[in-house]
Amino acid sequence: MTDESRDNGLEQGPTQYILAGYPDVMLYPFAMLGILIILYYPVLVSVLAMYIGSTICVICRKICNLPEDTDNKLWDKTKKILTTLAYVLGKILHGYEICGIENLPKGPAVLVYYHGALAMDQYLFMFTLYRITGRFCFSVMDHFLFHLLGLKQFFRVIHCIHPTRQECVTLLEKGHLLAVAPGGIREQNYGDNTYKLIWRQRKGFAQVAIDAKVPIIPMFTQNIREGYVIYGNIRPMQWFYEKTRMLVFPMYGLFPVKIRTHIGQPIPYDPNITAAELAEKTKIAIEALRDKHQKIPGSILSALGERFEMHCKNE
Repeated sequence: MTDESRDNGLEQGPTQYILAGYPDVMLYPFAMLGILIILYYPVLVSVLAMYIGSTICVICRKICNLPEDTDNKLWDKTKKILTTLAYVLGKILHGYEICGIENLPKGPAVLVYYHGALAMDQYLFMFTLYRITGRFCFSVMDHFLFHLLGLKQFFRVIHCIHPTRQECVTLLEKGHLLAVAPGGIREQNYGDNTYKLIWRQRKGFAQVAIDAKVPIIPMFTQNIREGYVIYGNIRPMQWFYEKTRMLVFPMYGLFPVKIRTHIGQPIPYDPNITAAELAEKTKIAIEALRDKHQKIPGSILSALGERFEMHCKNE
């Protein structure tokens, strides 16, 4: 063996010889991880928050010997811990507030909201609603979130579900609130700072409200597109999403803009209206909230400045 071979570390064995010849191979996983973090860091932060919540649920269940039924009052302390953490997160990151909470009925209703680039507003809304009223709304989520390992217990505690239409009706008949974003991931991916509603012909939520004979409550969150911004909305990405329905477009954000969720006037149950007509009526109501409270096109700088403005104080 030559001196040059010794200097290159070849005398240490065949494994080291192979790795010495291909040092870049070891960097590929780290490079891929770095790219994922850059492309999806707001999503990763939100997932991390869910796993922290899940860990708290597991620890509390073990220490306090909590039952499987998360509606049992023994779970209330755990829910209050999660609510406090969400309150602190919302206040620090976005000065989060709910405006118009008096428009929520004491009984059941379907809450319909615009889906931003990240549903951080709905996450904060759930916990703020619980803190103020003691009620959790059931939130309809996309099916792919339920494939994330270790979160099912957490989702049960905070009432995040992926139900059938009949299961939605049953929940409403039991007196619960049900929150749904008809635009879903498509509206998340394709939307921008013009806040156009992208519902296509979706009217299932309206049929659920009719079948359960409950009102619809329109909601809109101000500046949600300024806090979290989607990019990469190009034809190949659109094609892949439409084929798989499992792709979230890249985004950037976590900007500390002011976020307010505005709750509109109830749209009462009307036995003489069709699901298509009710869906259109709901869409018009959300657009009215948007036009009243949202600067269009949205501006990150303007939304940051709103942190220093005082309006409603429902929290």
